Amino acid sequence: MRVLGVDPGLTRCGVGVVEGVAGRPLTMRGVGVVRTPPDAELGHRLVAIERGIEQWIEEHDPELLAVERVFSQHNVRTVMGTAQASAVAMLCAARRGIPVALHTPSEVKAAVTGSGRADKAQVGAMVTRLLRLDAPPKPADAADALALAICHIWRAPAQNRLQQAVALHAAHASRATKLKGRTA
Repeated sequence: MRVLGVDPGLTRCGVGVVEGVAGRPLTMRGVGVVRTPPDAELGHRLVAIERGIEQWIEEHDPELLAVERVFSQHNVRTVMGTAQASAVAMLCAARRGIPVALHTPSEVKAAVTGSGRADKAQVGAMVTRLLRLDAPPKPADAADALALAICHIWRAPAQNRLQQAVALHAAHASRATKLKGRTA
């Protein structure tokens, strides 16, 4: 599975491609940051992020995009920019029919470091170790993007089994309701 992780941000949007399957060594295929000037008009910044993500999708042909789920922050401007960049990434994926998975920051930290409260240095150190890199990717947004991709690859099999179990339960419940209606 090849996953493009996107750590959304208006000034620095981290992107990282990881390939592999759960239980096997993973391989980094690319890492970087799509940057926009903070003084540029918002619309131009969003177009620049779109072009950058489209370029990464074109170059790496991911099977899925793993995007950080936007969470509430005290700084409304920051959360708005993050949400806008996140929406651009999801739009780019949807346009090409690529599935998108959203992961919370604490979910990603827990998957990669074992603690949902890990700091950026711990995430960078574990990404470096897990992908057998010489040094942590810089800036931290790039390492976070790789962590998102790793998180998804490791969690996807369990999530798929849970979804299948929920669907099976719903089918059984529906069948039971229909049978009950016939006997009443």
